[in-house]
Amino acid sequence: MGDSLQFLITGLTIGSIYAIVALGFVTIYSVTKVINLAQGEFVMLGGMTMFTLLKTGMSYFIAFLLTVVIVVAIGWLLELTIIRKAKGADALSLIILTIGCAIFIRGIAGMVWGKDSVKVASFTKDEPLQFLGASITPQSIWVMIFMLLIVVGLYVLMEKTMLGKAFRACSVNPLAARLMSISPKKMSSFSFALSAGLGALAGLVIAPIMFPSYDMGIMLGIKGFSASILGGLGSAPGAVFGGLLLGVIESLGAGYISSGMKDAIAFGFVLMILLIRPYGLLGEKNVGKGGL
Repeated sequence: MGDSLQFLITGLTIGSIYAIVALGFVTIYSVTKVINLAQGEFVMLGGMTMFTLLKTGMSYFIAFLLTVVIVVAIGWLLELTIIRKAKGADALSLIILTIGCAIFIRGIAGMVWGKDSVKVASFTKDEPLQFLGASITPQSIWVMIFMLLIVVGLYVLMEKTMLGKAFRACSVNPLAARLMSISPKKMSSFSFALSAGLGALAGLVIAPIMFPSYDMGIMLGIKGFSASILGGLGSAPGAVFGGLLLGVIESLGAGYISSGMKDAIAFGFVLMILLIRPYGLLGEKNVGKGGL
């Protein structure tokens, strides 16, 4: 009982991170129909930037906010200077372009921060809490809380604000949105900035658990993308569900089968589901009509 609960808690913690990263993929895809494979690098930049700011002696709260602002600015500049210039290209070319952006960002990060992992202080104390024979660190609780806050925040933004309605309008029909004086270009920039912010938050909240390094974004990006595909690309609820499910499957596989096989088990599960439902668990057959 204790072991099963421990694996479940670990899976939900990891899955919450995958869910946040997956939401970043969905946010960009909903408006631009671009699959941004540089999303994992936003997560890496969040953790590494936080480490640098804290080293300067800056307060934790100010460093947290400034990190989000910096990564959001990077995401906005990425869309403005690179992605927008190639908007007329086909989908495959855009995917390759985002891979190139990821490699470029990773290379710069390797030069700035080096190859070694770094340590970022936890939000609160590190002493684990005991629950029915399982232990959970306070930072793991923060991970799940942030995931829930992000989900609620995105729902309020998209459903209750004019900006969110404009965003969804561009997602459903960019031409009609343009006729209603909504700029798809501005919404595209907003989607990249928002996605970068989500990546930064993911990097900030996992930095005390997973020692950040310049290359941490590779696997996190792949897992986040897998979660978005598993849940249904274009579906925000699917991204959350897919992330949590992927994290739990990975944790149970590592605990009951082999820790060395956890990635193979997780990806094997994704492939099995996609053979049955190619459009994901909660996705529509036409993912182009999905949205937040």
